[in-house]
Amino acid sequence: MKLLKYLFLLFIVGCSSTKVIYDYDSKTNFEKYKTFNFFEDAGNGLNELDVKRITNELLYKLQEKGMKLSDTPDVYINIVSKESEVANRNTIGLGIGGGGTVGFGISGGIPIGSKKMNQQLTIDFVERKNNELIWQGIAESEIKERTTPEERELHYKKVIEKVLVSYPPSKKN
Repeated sequence: MKLLKYLFLLFIVGCSSTKVIYDYDSKTNFEKYKTFNFFEDAGNGLNELDVKRITNELLYKLQEKGMKLSDTPDVYINIVSKESEVANRNTIGLGIGGGGTVGFGISGGIPIGSKKMNQQLTIDFVERKNNELIWQGIAESEIKERTTPEERELHYKKVIEKVLVSYPPSKKN
């Protein structure tokens, strides 16, 4: 039974989740930013459908935080994605062996499961007046190469939610 508990714990720890890091200008008063819009070329590294999924989720989450979409925004938002292939470690092993005084062996692995991609999604908030970066969230997550539109939408919804947890940054007294 103890072995089963340890295997379960190892399974949970081994599962990858979205890792998010943040950075921001600590001298900035984020309360003054009430409106936003997206750079025209936001979404570098993404297809049009994923750009639409991400911008729709950002729009929804920022409106929940009291911000409004505007043609003359206080901040512009940029989105950049970088992807790289994740090495597949799931394999089935095959082997042939021999015995006696003469040894002989052949082994190999057959990959199982679909290909996964490591995605780094960067979201920048840039002040419109002086074109300076004021806040940045970077999320690293894995996404399967072959996903349904519904799975992609759910993936980006979770990623954006995690990224915007720290926006606006809390005040330090």
